[in-house]
Amino acid sequence: QVQLVESGGGLVQAGGSLTLSCAASGIIFSINGMGWYRQAPGKQRELVASITSGHMINYADSVKGRFTISRDNAKNTVYLQMQSLKPEDTAVYYCNAQIRLRFGGSYSEYWGQGTQVTVSS
Repeated sequence: QVQLVESGGGLVQAGGSLTLSCAASGIIFSINGMGWYRQAPGKQRELVASITSGHMINYADSVKGRFTISRDNAKNTVYLQMQSLKPEDTAVYYCNAQIRLRFGGSYSEYWGQGTQVTVSS
């Protein structure tokens, strides 16, 4: 059973920083893309940042220059460093990964349980 376990959320003042981590565990053959999404109350889930296994990176325009995504392939872990946080960054942040369980198998999408990030003004 594959699990994505997130950590690092919390409450921070505007202008502050937080780092989120997401570790994939279980029987995993390979991981393709990994990423972070967020969902604020009353809004749709949106992509924050994504990174391929070859470290190609994509950011939402709203976080460019403030957030940094990285991954450690050896640890099956993806990180999101968030700086200069704004109240509008308040949301539940979800980790996402495309994981293949065996050689020759197809990639399936997995989600973490979500971690709350609250930025106070």
